[in-house]
Amino acid sequence: MAPTPQGAHIEALRSFNRFYTRRIGALDEGLLNTRYTLAQARVLFELGKRKGASAGELAGALGLDPGYLSRIVQGFRSAGLVSRKKSAEDGRRATLSLTARGRRQFKTLDQRSRNEASALLATLPAASRTRLVASLADAQSMLSGEERRPAARVVIRPYRLGDIGWAIERHARVYAAEYGWNAEFEALVAKLFARFASEHDPASERCWIAELDGERAGCVFVVRNEEDRSMAQLRCLLVDPTARGFGIGRKLVARCIAFARSAGYPKMMLWTNDVLVSARRIYEAAGFKLAKEEAHRSFGHDLVGQFWVLDL
Repeated sequence: MAPTPQGAHIEALRSFNRFYTRRIGALDEGLLNTRYTLAQARVLFELGKRKGASAGELAGALGLDPGYLSRIVQGFRSAGLVSRKKSAEDGRRATLSLTARGRRQFKTLDQRSRNEASALLATLPAASRTRLVASLADAQSMLSGEERRPAARVVIRPYRLGDIGWAIERHARVYAAEYGWNAEFEALVAKLFARFASEHDPASERCWIAELDGERAGCVFVVRNEEDRSMAQLRCLLVDPTARGFGIGRKLVARCIAFARSAGYPKMMLWTNDVLVSARRIYEAAGFKLAKEEAHRSFGHDLVGQFWVLDL
């Protein structure tokens, strides 16, 4: 059973709901400067995206009370926006669809919605837009309870010639795009991978590459911790943005843990930063515990570094 939500978490979600409904004008008398309420606009949107749908299908897709939906549809029919006809397959079932007038109204709403979203995103730097979109996808996945199913086409394999260069390049580009990190981060990643490639002990240190449909999609490696040689250290976990949602990060971390145990390490540690929320969720799910935090200035930003430890 999941733990009871903390009061601060509840208030944070409520605060965001209030902020966003105000930001998009959901409480205005007419959505997007039209005469339609939010519920009416949602019905028009849903019908506009479909060739036809029954009232039951609409109620299920939108989560609306059937009686409330029936009143909205009746109003649309009276206004000439929606037509209703019996299904050819089942005479007891009626199909609703937009009329030509209804489709014009849908196109107006759709374009205004796009314009509003574009204007909102335009206020953000490119890196912030990428982070926002990724966070929204995470939120939708978690709240819907419908995590994308890990695909059978994901393969975790040992690194090969050319993989180190790819891993350095992807780290630099992804972190620059999503967090605005500068060349200092690329230099650090290059140093870590170069040291691994030239000095690692295959018996106790390994690197893996994740592939999705035969294309490189992620990486990670395990080395001995420099300060405590009895401890394994997980480093440079990365999942390419185009491959997120397939469980690749969890698979890579699981492979590291399994190897560290087989190599006889009693503990594994890692260093990350608190802004890397998705990675932190993977570490927590794998059993890592936060051991220490410290503020630092790196990669062109003020960050909070975190040290996580796992008993093997």
